[in-house]
This record gives sequence, structure tokens and C-alpha cells, in this order.
Amino acid sequence: MELIKQEQGVAKSPSGYSAPDFRTLFESVPGLYLILTPDWTITAVSDAYLRATLTRREEILGRGLFDVFPDNPDDPAASGVQNLKASLMRVRSTRAADTMAIQKYDIRLPASEGGGFTERYWAPANTPMLNAAGEITFIIHSAEDVTESVRLQQHSSEQKKLNEERRQAESKLRAQLTRLALLSHITHAVGERQDSQSIFQVVANTVEEQLPVDICCICLCDPVTGDLTVASIGARSGVPASDLLTGRRMYVSMDKTALSSCIRGELVYEPHAGERRFAFPRHLSNASLHSVVVSPLLVEREIFGVLLAGRHPAQSFTPDDCEFLKQLSEHTALAAHQAQLHSALQKAYDDLRQTQQAVMQQERLRALGQMASGIAHDINNAISPVALYTESLLEREPDLSARTRDYLETIQRAIHDVSQTVARMREFYRQREPQLSLVPVDVNRLVKQVIDLTRARWSDMAQQRGSVIEISTDLAPHLPEIMGAESEIREALTNLIFNAVDAMPEGGKLKLRTAIMHPHSTSARQTGGEQQVCLEVIDTGIGMDEDTRRRCLEPFFTTKGERGTGLGLAMVYGVVQRHSADLGIDSIKGKGTTMRLTFGVPSAVVVEPAAHSTKQSQSVAWRILLVDDDPMLLKSLCDTLETEGHVLTATPGGQAGIDAFRAAHERGEPFDIVITDLGMPYVDGRKVASTLKALAPDIPIILLTGWGERMLAESDIPPHVDRVLGKPPKLAELQAVMAALAIAKPEG
Repeated sequence: MELIKQEQGVAKSPSGYSAPDFRTLFESVPGLYLILTPDWTITAVSDAYLRATLTRREEILGRGLFDVFPDNPDDPAASGVQNLKASLMRVRSTRAADTMAIQKYDIRLPASEGGGFTERYWAPANTPMLNAAGEITFIIHSAEDVTESVRLQQHSSEQKKLNEERRQAESKLRAQLTRLALLSHITHAVGERQDSQSIFQVVANTVEEQLPVDICCICLCDPVTGDLTVASIGARSGVPASDLLTGRRMYVSMDKTALSSCIRGELVYEPHAGERRFAFPRHLSNASLHSVVVSPLLVEREIFGVLLAGRHPAQSFTPDDCEFLKQLSEHTALAAHQAQLHSALQKAYDDLRQTQQAVMQQERLRALGQMASGIAHDINNAISPVALYTESLLEREPDLSARTRDYLETIQRAIHDVSQTVARMREFYRQREPQLSLVPVDVNRLVKQVIDLTRARWSDMAQQRGSVIEISTDLAPHLPEIMGAESEIREALTNLIFNAVDAMPEGGKLKLRTAIMHPHSTSARQTGGEQQVCLEVIDTGIGMDEDTRRRCLEPFFTTKGERGTGLGLAMVYGVVQRHSADLGIDSIKGKGTTMRLTFGVPSAVVVEPAAHSTKQSQSVAWRILLVDDDPMLLKSLCDTLETEGHVLTATPGGQAGIDAFRAAHERGEPFDIVITDLGMPYVDGRKVASTLKALAPDIPIILLTGWGERMLAESDIPPHVDRVLGKPPKLAELQAVMAALAIAKPEG
């Protein structure tokens, strides 16, 4: 105090100048200073300190330091008073200066500024002032307001923290975007595929390459046995895959492994596979896969498989990895399900298209057959008299010259060819007629016969064009016989050879091959499992495109222009249908065609006994009623049958026939047999038959009609008719039928 008092005085120097006013100098210094007594009473303060602490000199001088500057009561962590008091006590005990660390020491605001405290940070120091005896007389408390610096540091620290958080968020976002891009890439890749196997392979390869993992595989689960069958393994799996999936099949009991929860629809993560007591995780660990994720493949709440991903290090899958694999499993399961639906839909569509084509083909053939049947009726009526007279002359005129007999035989063959041509026109749609005789057919022998029969076409005519066709056979030994109509199969094979020759205008190779297909073969299983005989006609010709192959069986469809009728393959198709066989066509444009006929082999071949002749002696004469509206046919029947000694009454229509029959019946001169046409105006053959049967139930009635074969094929035989014969009639067949019916007729 004495020092201060001296400083407050004005002393003169020897030179006459005034001494400095040290109090004024102290208060004016720019630093922040307090002068404290040893009991910490404030005795002096610099103006800068007053400004920094928002205080006034007259309010703080003579007061205790901690009364003027208490802790902020609103800050439970405030420690300014405690730390400053500890520093002053160290100064007082050591009599040495003490520099403090930066302190948070809030300053009270004046009432004019709203009161309360404002946050401040200080860098304080305390220095003792000693007298001559070494005793502390005063303590100089200095401080530096570092609030802005601390705030800048705090801001920098917060900024660093924010930057780190932002960096981590950006890294996480980039990882998420990478996984989303990978998921999108996989989804796009599998979306371009329509089969489950290729989808699984794309997923496994992509996950291994781009996630990445050391192994990725997809296993399908058997819901009954619980077995996992490996459907696909990533290309980079290498040794771990071979160790883990020996034989590409794992047998895992679902109720005893860590996979049981996966099969229930939950993702399984094994960060330490070797530490689990279950066999499956240890098996993975033995393959050096210490960290494994198994995610279920779930469709409509049903587990059909799992996606397995593994890495060598333990704990190497993050939660984001697990979430990605879970989402990938959902996409994979959905894509596989859609592929299965697509396959099923495609198969259903193909089946429907084939069915539609078959129905359309059958309808076209049926329409053609019905049209041909009408034409056949008229043609058969027209050639019937010629056929009857020719056959009668050949059988009953022994004195014919050789030339005349040759002419008649030529006429007879021509009539037979016309009849067969007409019959073939109906073969496009009809099923096998009940009366068609099936006999054992040796297909190998038939092949050799047809080759000889067609030699002119594939050898001589080809050489005339300057081309060579090499024909060969590959005939299976011990080929079983089939049941069929040998003439029809021969004609079908002939047509196939002709088509093959036409398909090789520049020459080529033609092979006829037979083979046996056993019940265990794919084709045999598809046709009911019976043994089959396969007959193939193979050429190296121009082949067919898909549209031509699809339409080649249609009637009148031809690629030969004016040289073709378009009926050859349609006829072959009809033969195949009537024999309950199968016709297969394999053809490549520019490479050739294979036509394949497949016939079933019966378990036992039954040979029908030859029919015994029922032709009666020339001395037996019958009263016959003929009913037909065609006068030429009536005349030819009368002429040929009268030579046998029969008595014939010819009537030109249905009503005339009924009247003649009724009159004879009333006279007591009944007819033995009635032969009637079917198609007649006003009263047709059905009406004639029903009326006559009403008058005489036992009278044999033969329906002679140009629609005979069609009626037999469709089982459309009138109820009052005993036998149906087609036109043109064969005299021997007509005689045999009449004899059989007359013999079977009850005695009157």
C-alpha cells in the first residue's frame, strides 16, 4: 500500500521534471491485470480488465476476488473458481509465479444487458510481489481473453467431426450406391434370361466378381427330404467349391443345423463358422470359409432354395453386405419364379398352337374328304357298269382272243386305278375302316419292294437329267412285324421316296433306315411305352424352311409348281392316322429332310384267317329286286347277274322298288334278295330298306352305293340294311355276299 501511495503522490525529480504517475500508467496498460492482496482482495485493476469483464472500478475495488467473479450457477460443470483459487494458493505457498491452463470462466452480464452469464475462456497467470524480507505483499493476476481462439478451435474440432461424419456418410452412401448398381446390374442381366439355370449362374458369377466373395453358390431345397442340391456355383469359387460341394450335392438335415432358421425364411450369418457345434458350419470352416451368409430363396412364402456366400476371413461380412445378399435373394427368387412361369406359359402356348394346328389340319382334311366323297359317288356310279361288264366278260367268256382279253384286263386295271384314286381322295380325314384287313407287315421286305418299284424314278429318270441319286439302306435285323394294310404303307413309302427324289434335282444321297425303339426310349414312353418300329426316309436335298415344314401336310400345298398336286404328303398323313402311327419331320433348309414313320408293335400278332369262298353253284337261282335311279347300272347288273341264272326285277327308283316288292309279296312270289342304291330322289335307300323290312323282316337287303366306304368308316350303316358294298362293285364280292345272306336267310 505504501508503494501505491507513493505512486499516487507527485514527486519532483532533481532536474525539475515531474515523476510518472504509476497508478495512471498501470490502469492504462493494454493488458488485463488485477492487483490482489494475499487474502485475494482486489486493490487495483487495469481499464482493459474492466472492459473485458464488463465491470466498473468503484464496484470491485476492496472486494474479494471470488465475490466479484463467482462461477456460472447455470453451468453444473463450471470449475473456474476452484481452479483459480488453487493457483493462488500455490503462489502463496511457493512464492513463485503460476501459469494456468486455459480456463472456461463465464462473466456476469450487467443488468443493462439482461443479466445472467456469458461464456468466456481465459489464459490466466498469477505472479507474487515480495518485500525485502521475502514476504508476499501483492499478487498480480494477469489474464488473456482467448474466447475467440477457443471458439475457433471448437469450431474447427466440430468441423473435423462433421467432416469425418460426412466422409463416413459419403463412404456408406457410395457403398450403398455401388450395391444398388450391382443389384440393378444383376436384375437387368437375369431379366434377359428365361431359364432358372442361367439366372442362377449370372447371380453366382457376378456376386463373386463384384461384391466380392470367395464363393457363391445357389442350392435348391427338396421340401420332403431336406436335401440341398447345388444348382449353380460361381466361376471363381475354385478349390473351396470342390471341397465344399463334392459331387455337387449336399445332404443336410434341416432340423439339426444352422440352416434350419434359413429354411424358415430367415437370413443366417455365421461370422465364426468353425466355432459352431453343428456339422454344416464346421464343414464350411474346413473348406477355409470362416465367414458365411446363407439367404433363403422365397417365393409365395415357400422356400425353394438358398443363396450361399462365403469369405475366408472371419467376421468379414458387414450388415450392409447381409442386407444386400438378402435383397439379392429376393430378386433372384422372383426372377427364377418368373422364368418358371414363362417356361410353363411357353409350353402351354406351344401345346395350344400344336393343338390348334392339328385341329385346323384335321378340319381341312375333313372338308376335303367330304367334298371328295361326293365326287367319288358320281365317279363310282359312272364306272360301275364298265367294271361289271369287264369282270363278267373276263370270267364267263372263255373264247376271248388274246388281244381282247388283254384289252379287257387293261380296262380292268384302269378302273381299279380310278377307284383307288377316288378312294385316296377320302383318305385325308377318315379313320381306318372297320373292314380294313390288317395283316402282319415285314417293313424291311416292304422297303426292298418299294426301292425296286420306284427304281425308274430315282435311277433312270435322274440319269436322264444328268444327276445321280445314291440310294442306300440301313435295315435293323430281327425287325418285328407290324399290323397294317400293306398296300397303304407301300403307297405311303412310295410317295416319300418320290418327294425325296424331287427334293434333289442335282442329285444326292437317299437313305431308307429302319430301327427298333424299346419301351425305355423317350419316344416309346411318349406313345404309351410299347415297342415301336421306326421307318425313316432321309435325303440330302434342298430341305424346308419352318413355314414350309409346318404346312407341308396340308392338301394341295406344294412347292413344285405345276409338277405337284399337293396330295402326296396329305395321303401319307392319312395312312399314318389310320394306322395310329406317328409322322415326324426334321428338315433344315439347304441340308436335307428326314421323314419318320413310327408304328406300334402289338404284343401278339394275330393273323386273320382267310375267308372261305361262299360262292354257290351256278344251279342256285334267286329272285333279286334291283332298286337304282341309274339305268346304266341297272342294265349292267341285270346283264351280269342273269348270266348266273338269277331272276332280276329292275326298278328305276325308290318308290317303284317298294311297289314292286309289295306286289310280289302279295302274290306270294317274294324276292330272295334286294339290292338298292342309297342316294335316290324322293325315296332314298334308307326309306326303301325300312319299308321292306316292315313288310318282310327276314328279307336280306344289300346297300350298293358310291358312299359305301365312307359309311363304313364313319359307322353310318342304316339300321335296316344287312350289308353295305361300295361302287364300283366287284362281281365276285357281290356274289359272295348274296350267297352268304341267302344261306343265312331262314326258311320260309
